[in-house]
Amino acid sequence: MTTGTPPPTARKRSRARTFVPLAFAAWAVLEIWLLIVVADVAGGFTVLLLLAAGVVLGAVVMKRAGRRAFRNLTETLQQMPGQPGAGAGGSSPAPSSTRGNGFLMLAGLLIMIPGMISDVAGLLLLAPPVRSALSGYAERSLDRRMRAAGPGSLSDAFQQARMHRPDGKVVQGEVIREEPTTPDDPRPPLAP
Repeated sequence: MTTGTPPPTARKRSRARTFVPLAFAAWAVLEIWLLIVVADVAGGFTVLLLLAAGVVLGAVVMKRAGRRAFRNLTETLQQMPGQPGAGAGGSSPAPSSTRGNGFLMLAGLLIMIPGMISDVAGLLLLAPPVRSALSGYAERSLDRRMRAAGPGSLSDAFQQARMHRPDGKVVQGEVIREEPTTPDDPRPPLAP
């Protein structure tokens, strides 16, 4: 006996779930092929030295970017009102010194990954014009997506989770309604 409703259809697989694994596999095969070609031309020892140098250079870049990010975080926290050492003027660091730490860390990671293509991509990210262009693009893209999300988005959920007090202060909280219990209710009452 049929009820007249069509059977549920399977969810369509997203393009990202289809193409990201294929792109990753193609990238890995290309990296291995390129390492073999370089080893045939320059020798296996040269490839080994290139890979070791990539690991060392990538670690240095990541360490430098991490220290820079930590220094910027420390300076920002020290400039907060009420913190010891916070000046009245509160000079902010230059925008160029506070941006691009994420891309510097990504550059170090790409350099550390064995392979020539990832090394070239990491070295490109070390160039300040490339980093600033990618940073601007990422910022604009994120801003566009956040504006497109609009009502009902994550920011709206945070707003709904807050309770406003009459003095204007925002207090995180939740509403607990005390309902009268019946003798056959299996839930115990919420008591402090």
